[in-house]
Amino acid sequence: MSRIAECFSRLKQGKRKALVVFVTAGDPTRLVTVPLMHAMVAAGADIIELGVPFSDPEAEGPVIQAACERALADATSLSDVIAMVADFRKEDGRTPVILMGYLNPIEVMGYAKFSEAAGTAGVDGIITVNLPPEEADSLSGALRGSGVDCVYLLAPTTTLKRARKICAASSGFVYYVSLKGVTGAATLDVESVARKLESFYSVSDLPIAVGFGIKDGPSAAAVARLADGVVVGSSLVEIVAGHRDQPDIIPDKVSRLVKSMRVAIDAAGQST
Repeated sequence: MSRIAECFSRLKQGKRKALVVFVTAGDPTRLVTVPLMHAMVAAGADIIELGVPFSDPEAEGPVIQAACERALADATSLSDVIAMVADFRKEDGRTPVILMGYLNPIEVMGYAKFSEAAGTAGVDGIITVNLPPEEADSLSGALRGSGVDCVYLLAPTTTLKRARKICAASSGFVYYVSLKGVTGAATLDVESVARKLESFYSVSDLPIAVGFGIKDGPSAAAVARLADGVVVGSSLVEIVAGHRDQPDIIPDKVSRLVKSMRVAIDAAGQST
């Protein structure tokens, strides 16, 4: 059983929901990322999504675009991000780590080289925002050989027929992007999320984590009542941005929000 599958299974047995946290690797410097990862786990995060900096992150709003720019200014590469995961694994062999980003850096490295390096470092899954499953056979095949899950995206516009195909191609879990638009945009429509999740659960047994529009404890709790996991990104990255000139205090500042969301999610689970 993969670390991702084991994590969701353990949480389900405990009647709890996954708190999935996203930060951009190398933001504001490469030295901050691994201590921040450990701090978020200590604060209650179950799964880490580590954003791979890219120059043209078309699905991201201004907050994560700026994070990519800061990370690239510190020369953070895909190889650096993989090395960060290997460093994290020296102390944490349990928490799943997913790389989230775009296909372009992976293509430059090469599918086989990337898959081997990711698997060896302890990467558990990848989300490639601009790679649909129909075009992913070469990469997904290489990743399977290295024990790395491919996580694909569902959207509010995804039909049930297409959702069935996306879920069949995914492993570990499926990520539901709950809003039309980019990261950090708009306000979550919980009723709409509930309707879509009901239909998606009818075609797949995989866990579903919901992201986009989750900014605080109340929004995290609302989604936790519906889905297997709650993904928080832009709100955490905003904290990093606000303290980019004081990198030593970033882990503590981010942890405070992670802790509050953990409390809210657990409380929501107890009330269902």
